[in-house]
Amino acid sequence: MNQLKLRRTLQSLLLEDIGDNDITSQTIFPLDKYGKGIFIAKEDGILSGLEVIAEAYQLLDSKMEVVYYFKDGDRVSAGQKIADVSGPIAHLLTGERVILNLIQRMSGIATVTRESIQELNDKAIQICDTRKTAPGLRMFDKYAVVCGGGKNHRQGLYDGVMIKDNHISFCGSITKAVKEVRKHVGHMVKIEVETESKEEVLEAVEAGADVIMFDNRTPEEVREFASLVPETIVTEASGGITLENLVTYRNCGVHYISLGFLTHSVKALDISLQVKEGSKKGVAVGEKICLND
Repeated sequence: MNQLKLRRTLQSLLLEDIGDNDITSQTIFPLDKYGKGIFIAKEDGILSGLEVIAEAYQLLDSKMEVVYYFKDGDRVSAGQKIADVSGPIAHLLTGERVILNLIQRMSGIATVTRESIQELNDKAIQICDTRKTAPGLRMFDKYAVVCGGGKNHRQGLYDGVMIKDNHISFCGSITKAVKEVRKHVGHMVKIEVETESKEEVLEAVEAGADVIMFDNRTPEEVREFASLVPETIVTEASGGITLENLVTYRNCGVHYISLGFLTHSVKALDISLQVKEGSKKGVAVGEKICLND
């Protein structure tokens, strides 16, 4: 993740929760009272967002120390220790909920992404995400998909053209829409067209689309449509595809399958923070210490 963007976003998320101050932790614990927290996996899954732990705690207090026992993309089992954090108890507790909310969500996304890849079991097809992310959390959601082994679709409206059904309806045709876009974008910008019928697929091919999506089509329709597209054009299937029916799209002939449920129906991976009191700085030990000045 981009470091500057990560820190700026974490700062905003921490401020949302803390406001002026954490009146509970700061009134109970003086800042010279140290403790240790241990992040523990409560269920099996794929980890994502571990960088958030160190970055968020460093924003609260530069004296916080974090020890990692896993890295993003690793599989973790229930009961395993993920990371240690040590420092002033007040700051340890202040950052706990925001950090857990993020890494639980991200690890849940990474886990279902890995499950989807394994369920499809087709090396010729890449699993990717969509723009159906939580507002304000897209950076985290999309990074988590990559940790799970998936690919990112466009990051937003700014980095790729996607001509959807409503664009086509307002413009009048796929041909007109592609022509208008070509007038304004450079050669580095790819144009994707969403299609729902054989006729639309053929029109998109003729119009010179770089990527053609088959929207809400059955596996049989996807195979038929894919056979109509030259090898030079990237193909994608999307819409109506779930973890339960994903296997039916195996060997359907597309390059990508984009899955909205990876990020819009997130089941968080259960992770908890167990705490211990410490009398001085430096109670955490481990293989790798992540300290940012």
